[in-house]
Amino acid sequence: MPEPASWHYQTIIKPMFERHAPDRILLGRVIPCHDDTVIEDGFVEIRGGRIARVGERSGLGDTGALQPEDTGGQTIMPGLVNSHAHLSWDGIHELSFQSMHDAPEIRAYKAAGNMLKSLRAGVTLVRDLGVHDANLFTKQAVAQGIVPGPRLKVSGSSIIQTGGHTYWVCREASGADEMRRAVREQVRGGADLIKIMACHDTLEFTDEELHAVIDEAHRNKLPITAHATYDACIRRVAEFGIDCVEHGGSMSDETIQVLLDRKLPIVTTFSALVLQADEAIARRFAIPEWKINERKKAVADPKRFAGLKAAAEAGVPIAFGTDAGSPAVEHDQIAPELDFMVRVGVCRSPLDALRAITQRGARVCRMDHEVGTLEAGKAADLIVVPGKPDQDLFALRNVAMTFIAGQRMH
Repeated sequence: MPEPASWHYQTIIKPMFERHAPDRILLGRVIPCHDDTVIEDGFVEIRGGRIARVGERSGLGDTGALQPEDTGGQTIMPGLVNSHAHLSWDGIHELSFQSMHDAPEIRAYKAAGNMLKSLRAGVTLVRDLGVHDANLFTKQAVAQGIVPGPRLKVSGSSIIQTGGHTYWVCREASGADEMRRAVREQVRGGADLIKIMACHDTLEFTDEELHAVIDEAHRNKLPITAHATYDACIRRVAEFGIDCVEHGGSMSDETIQVLLDRKLPIVTTFSALVLQADEAIARRFAIPEWKINERKKAVADPKRFAGLKAAAEAGVPIAFGTDAGSPAVEHDQIAPELDFMVRVGVCRSPLDALRAITQRGARVCRMDHEVGTLEAGKAADLIVVPGKPDQDLFALRNVAMTFIAGQRMH
């Protein structure tokens, strides 16, 4: 692995926020999220911050001095994974203005606030895809116990060609050598993955640049993901060796086959469309009327999502992401994205959508050995939800408890 970021060498006498994870047994409906199983009357036993047992309440047996905590029939399930978010964008204001005018200190406060909102929404793992390098410091703050937050996978600054898509906030680079330098800067800062902006209206990066940025990420043993929103771009980055596609879009059968052959997931992000198409929501966020109308037409057009639906039906893994931080897409908005994933057919059912935000999200983050399902031996990252989110995804609007490694965070 790469040399650790410099802050790893700092001695921390004690964290500002202590971590306590008492052993406990929770009783309730259990959705493990490793398959379609729902245990209507079950339990989850937590010992030392990890899951010791999961099963039917009738099989609980003697618990010794540990008294079970009855949730009253609430649902216990894995913590949620937002695989595409931007913690230092507030989800309210226009992106270019925030990016160019927010002071670093304001970015830090926004990230801290958005982590609290995420925890309250049941999100225990966030994949922060930049687009500037503030997330490197967010990761440090959580790791050193300076501020409570979810688990983080961070990309540092997104890498773009000079003058490319969102040039006003990303790390611009020109030429193969400069692409490699840009990757190495993110590695030095402690990035867990690399993100590139591979297209907007046109394809970006020369072939030499695209090869260099992907090769350099892999040389440093980091995955690399790409903003790719239409067929030619998606196929190009897949064939060049990218590890994940962000957003996705129109896709031919040939492109879908490339994704299948290379076992590449797509992180869909519908929330900006869905929430900005809702007049009552959009006007609260000062979204202009022309954009509301544009979004309404897009949401109502099934052809727009046909490629993603076809990819999902063919077996391309689809993971949950909201692009949180975009206007009207606050970091605690979870259910609208999940609901739309089912409506457009990239998830077969609410239960499948729950796996997109747990099991498959953990796999995208390369954390599925540790989190994403309720199984013995895994970290006790879980939430307690009134209602039945496997039947009504909007039950996730009211998360009662959030745990990370057995520590209650909400």
